[in-house]
Amino acid sequence: MTRYAPLAALALTLLIPAARADEVTDQLDTARKSYEAGDLRSAVQALNFATAKIQEAISDRLLKLLPEPLAGWEAEPAQSEAGGIAAMVAGTVLSRTYRRPDGAEVEVRLMADSPMMAMMGMMMQTPFLMQSSKEMRVYTNRGNQGMIQHAEGSDAWEISLMVGNRIMVQVKGNGLKDQKPVEDYLNAVDLTAVQKALTN
Repeated sequence: MTRYAPLAALALTLLIPAARADEVTDQLDTARKSYEAGDLRSAVQALNFATAKIQEAISDRLLKLLPEPLAGWEAEPAQSEAGGIAAMVAGTVLSRTYRRPDGAEVEVRLMADSPMMAMMGMMMQTPFLMQSSKEMRVYTNRGNQGMIQHAEGSDAWEISLMVGNRIMVQVKGNGLKDQKPVEDYLNAVDLTAVQKALTN
């Protein structure tokens, strides 16, 4: 039974005062009682449920980092891959799509700890690599290095911005006359809050 002790210890450290009891604390209490009674399977099931609910709460909090639709735009519900197998492969990925009545579309994507970071970081720190392509230009925003991609004659624009060394902010737009809507959504992202939330 001793190998299950860390699970019980984890549950106890997550306990919240009774005045704030909810599904998580109820399950943690159930896990503790089951563990003390020797019903280890029930204890593990209750802990798994509590962990899933905590992960949902983390995801909900992270999704608030994505900006609300700007004037004249509508937004789809924000999406999160902040947990599970997908996060193990691609890191934390948050995204939200915005649409305008004229058919224009912008997607804001926040990524942390993605395997793409090393490659993108190297490219952004080596401007001549970007300059070798007519579709890429060096780009900076609030002191952060990045790049902007746009093919001549295209209505698509994409800005990628490195925030620190673990976070990338990408804003892609289609059906646009210029890059302004993409930049407007990038500027609507609170980079300080993003860095704090995704690196702690």
